[in-house]
Amino acid sequence: MNADSHQDGGRSFASINAYAAPVMAYLAFATLGHSAVTSSSVLYPIAVCLEACILMLAVFATLRHGETVAHWLGEPYGTIVLTMAVTIIEVSIIANLMLDDTANPELARQTLFSATMLICNGLVGLCLVYGAMHHREQELSLRGTNAYLNVLIAMSVLTLILPNYVGEPGASFNQKQLAFAALAAVGLYCAFLFIQTVRHPGFFRDGVHLDANEARPERKIGLWHLLWLLIAVGSVVAVADRFSSGLEKALRVWGTPDAILGLVIALLVLLPEGMTALIAARANAIQKSLNIALGSALASIGLTIPAIAMVSMLTGRELQLGLGPRDTVLLILTLMLAIVSFGTGRTNVLTGFVHLVIFAVYIFFQIVP
Repeated sequence: MNADSHQDGGRSFASINAYAAPVMAYLAFATLGHSAVTSSSVLYPIAVCLEACILMLAVFATLRHGETVAHWLGEPYGTIVLTMAVTIIEVSIIANLMLDDTANPELARQTLFSATMLICNGLVGLCLVYGAMHHREQELSLRGTNAYLNVLIAMSVLTLILPNYVGEPGASFNQKQLAFAALAAVGLYCAFLFIQTVRHPGFFRDGVHLDANEARPERKIGLWHLLWLLIAVGSVVAVADRFSSGLEKALRVWGTPDAILGLVIALLVLLPEGMTALIAARANAIQKSLNIALGSALASIGLTIPAIAMVSMLTGRELQLGLGPRDTVLLILTLMLAIVSFGTGRTNVLTGFVHLVIFAVYIFFQIVP
């Protein structure tokens, strides 16, 4: 079988999976609930593994529909749709675990910090290295990238570092401080979207057009995939919520550090965008990769903080946002490194490798506290 046959087979599988996986995910949600299969049952590990497989298929279905919608809408609107879809998944998982009987007040902080490190070091590093392997050096838009970093630095410090210095003992904002921080995060994110979509959209466009030889999908096709994107996102939310609850119980039984749960959640929700970002880097569209990666980081903080703040205030659940000294140093190092990495407007393999090393340091200290 030649390469073309393999590619055709891959496309056929992706097309079938795009519609079958969300349906399977909803069926799994209805039939594989942990209320029916308890953690003491011998079938529990099988149920969790089966949910993990279905979850991955649903994530790939989300990616498939999201790519078509992004192509239909064009930049930067397509990237924003993907980002919003991923953020909905993240918020739903965190809110679900916050409302659990064994709620962890540090879960939101761990997930947001994990997402920031995963995006700004892991994903960005992979994109830069992968792109440099094929194109040596790649150009980016300084004005667009600086806009991302400007808002990301402000959001990160206000929500993950400031609580240690103005909040109550335990790295927690009081309710008034939490409400103000949530409004500040929303305000920053809305201001960024205004710049990205209305005032200066040209800052975020890549000079390379991935689909230059392809016609933009028709309106009815775009709307059809948008509908299925919403269905696929809903299926991922349904299974991911249940899977994360089961994973949390399993990690506690195994004595795994709590921070690993935040990392796993971040990996789950960022997989679709991560693959899209790598594809763009391979096609020499590094600005699109950064739009996807840094846009995910902004949405993770700018939209998740207000959502979980509302849950915390309505339910009275404790919410600890301030990072510890070690993680604060890693966050500041990451933000400083991003400023230097993108300051010249060109990237190379060394830039990406440094980001990957910092991500490896983060992983090491989560496993070996």
